Amino acid sequence: MKTVSESKAHGGVQGVYAHDAATTGCEMTFAAYVPPQAADGPCPLVWYLSGLTCTHQNVMDKGEYRRMAAELGMVVICPDTSPRGETIHDEKEDWKIGTGAGFYVDATQEPWVSNYRMYSYITDELPKLVADQFPVDMDRQGIFGHSMGGHGALTIALNLPDRFRSCSAFAPIVSPSTADWASNALSAYLGPDKSAWRAHDACALVEDGHRFDEFLIDQGEADQFLEEGLKPWLFEEACRKSGIPLTLRMQPGYDHSYNFISTFMDDHLRWHASKLGAQTG
Repeated sequence: MKTVSESKAHGGVQGVYAHDAATTGCEMTFAAYVPPQAADGPCPLVWYLSGLTCTHQNVMDKGEYRRMAAELGMVVICPDTSPRGETIHDEKEDWKIGTGAGFYVDATQEPWVSNYRMYSYITDELPKLVADQFPVDMDRQGIFGHSMGGHGALTIALNLPDRFRSCSAFAPIVSPSTADWASNALSAYLGPDKSAWRAHDACALVEDGHRFDEFLIDQGEADQFLEEGLKPWLFEEACRKSGIPLTLRMQPGYDHSYNFISTFMDDHLRWHASKLGAQTG
């Protein structure tokens, strides 16, 4: 692992780091905020997964998470959204597939299978690196994200409920199998057989018996992708039928941007802290 940058923030350290990743076959970059409480011992860890076209940089610059993370004593890790580089296959004609659009799945189809293994990267390779290099308590992990990253957070939590104590999302893609801007990517990465998509579709996972203790979702009512791409009511219905507690907050006037995310970031970090037993200091 190499240090790209480090800077003091709210008594802690905001860093950006890079490493050669075996799962994606390229150098991957991620951001890590370590709060001041880490000087006294390992801290709870929250993963933030970003949305389509984003990198680790978007939430660093616009997410406004450091002050509350410092107050609550939580490490925040922000991975990239896909493999990158000149040798990595991309789809230049469609921003919803390829670079910046890994969808947190392990591709099984050519030409994506060699590098687009973001599920394994996020759930296996990067956690091992983080556990080795940062003062984190791996028994106290939460996960959240925005849009495509909200999709990733929900599906990963549902697939690994024993690892994560908390999960929340901003405007997540809850049913990528039925969302126009996600179904093409799943078809490209996983093939045309939709049964293979179900492990990466939050609504389908719940329908298939996967469970998680509780979810928090914030969704802007003025989100331009609400009706065709996000459809939170589908996940609300799936959770209702399965008995999974869900707090779905429809926020009047808010769109899909980081202005929306930053407005409710403190609420989400407090949510995770309450589940992870974070300590203020």
